[in-house]
Amino acid sequence: MLTFLDPPKESAGKAITALRDNGVVVKVLTGDNPVVTARICLEVGIDAHGILTGAQIEAMTDNELQREVETRSVFAKLTPLQKSRILKTLQKNGHTVGFLGDGINDAPALRDADVGISVDSAADIAKEASDIILLEKDLMVLEEGVIKGRETFGNIIKYLNMTASSNFGNVFSVLVASAFIPFLLMLAIHLLIQNLMYDLSQLSLPWDKMDKEFLRKPRKWDAKNIGRFMLWIGPTSSIFDITTFALMWYVFAANHVEAQALFQSGWFIEGLLSQTLVVHMLRTQKIPFIQSRATLPVLLTTAVIMAMGIYIPFSPLGAMVGLEPLPLSYFPWLIATLLSYCLVAQGMKRFYIKRFGQWF
Repeated sequence: MLTFLDPPKESAGKAITALRDNGVVVKVLTGDNPVVTARICLEVGIDAHGILTGAQIEAMTDNELQREVETRSVFAKLTPLQKSRILKTLQKNGHTVGFLGDGINDAPALRDADVGISVDSAADIAKEASDIILLEKDLMVLEEGVIKGRETFGNIIKYLNMTASSNFGNVFSVLVASAFIPFLLMLAIHLLIQNLMYDLSQLSLPWDKMDKEFLRKPRKWDAKNIGRFMLWIGPTSSIFDITTFALMWYVFAANHVEAQALFQSGWFIEGLLSQTLVVHMLRTQKIPFIQSRATLPVLLTTAVIMAMGIYIPFSPLGAMVGLEPLPLSYFPWLIATLLSYCLVAQGMKRFYIKRFGQWF
């Protein structure tokens, strides 16, 4: 009598536990015998109670299968088409499905999965049907890939939310103030410089980290969240833009055409600094700098941009584009305005999370 042993990889149990801890449900779809499948599942920590076989699935309606796939973890004695049917049923139930396989029989399911995953030693047809091919003989890369994917997704959403809300706030500020101010609030060249510097401050976002709470569960793209975020958070900065307009108009007497360069310089600095602070205020649902701190590249980039923004009106470049140095008495007002903005933005953040149940 000959027996063959094909044990699971040493990293399999650890990887399954790690995926489960991060909100990923692991199910086994195999063509193997139910007894063999149950034994392997026991070794890697998967509950094999109530294995569903291909013959049972064949007798089920689509509605019955929709219910069963939610409660069963292991499916054995499956044909390639039955694997695809289970996978499509999970997708129909609203799940994003990844499928890991290496055989010829896995090719249909690999094609139908949202993410098809194979290994470098797999059958050629399985590799061709896959989106990702694992080169390392360690299944922990699956967990690392999930976390990195969520981190990348989170940083993209950060950028979109920051840009949309900041630009909306600026447009709203200009619309309100244009009804009362008899000259241009800012020249086109000022806006271009400000937007360029703000965009530079966001270049480091791909190297930022996400809060652990965000990474614990899967996330889905929903475009309406960006519009909602923009409408609720954008006007917050407008409050302090308008405060700066009033400050320049009444306190620093920049209330006539001859003093418009002073007015524009005041808003240029406040607008750029508040926009740059947005990177820190909106990157996390927690209190920035205290409960959640950005990575060093983000901290350095935003600090440099803020310093450059303050310096420009005092520089030859500032004179070339029509800005002028501000009196030292402007800066205590600026600090008070920015601190107030941070407090109000944090308050709006809490209100938004309480109302909608999420930040991103």
